[in-house]
Amino acid sequence: MKNLLKRRSIRRYADSDVSDELLNRLMNEAARTQTMGNLQLYSVVVTRSQEMKERLAPAHFNQPMVTQAPVVLTICADFNRTSRWARCRNAEPGYDNFLSYQNAAIDALLYTQTLCNLMDEEGLGYCYMGTTVYMPQQIIDTLHLPRLVMPVATLTVGWPAEEPPLSDRLPMESFVHHETYKDYTPEDIDTYYIYKEQLEENRHFVDINHKETLAQVFTDIRYTKRDNEAMSKTLLETLKQQGFLDSDK
Repeated sequence: MKNLLKRRSIRRYADSDVSDELLNRLMNEAARTQTMGNLQLYSVVVTRSQEMKERLAPAHFNQPMVTQAPVVLTICADFNRTSRWARCRNAEPGYDNFLSYQNAAIDALLYTQTLCNLMDEEGLGYCYMGTTVYMPQQIIDTLHLPRLVMPVATLTVGWPAEEPPLSDRLPMESFVHHETYKDYTPEDIDTYYIYKEQLEENRHFVDINHKETLAQVFTDIRYTKRDNEAMSKTLLETLKQQGFLDSDK
């Protein structure tokens, strides 16, 4: 397997196709990943047409790689297929609830990560789009997703046309706890975050945003409380519309 220590998010792609044969093989192999109850609670929508990529782009803040990548994959939490199977076999499903969404979302994200690892092995580049859960209704409408299907991840995929620098990571000691969770002291925070904060690109990030600390860039600009609350409201409303939340229950 390609060394994960060298994994990069790729946002620029060569003008070369990703064949159906290769993509189908990788998506099929990824299905061997872990899944709750062996139900495979996910579906993948493959987008290749330029028209459809352009229709998806606004849901991802029109980031260029959505329209430039040869392939866009939208991975969905899917209890629709399982529910239809149950009803076709004289069984009444009870999966219109938040727990079922959580189980399907976990299934979908496990599948997504396994697929990413397989694409790494083939030399494909990809970018995981965190924007998928920000404006899910646009994705639902564009891809005609029925009830009990919810987009949870998007990958832009293609052959790399760049080799960006590796992004920094916190040391393992910062996130591994032994036996029980050990909360963080101010001294721990200093130890674990000093490398990230002293990187030249992050110091520049602080300067151009006119902030005192890197943390303020994240809390005041990138992921603000107001935005988080607004998008949380949108996410909950969309989950209700898709049948995973019912205000009457």
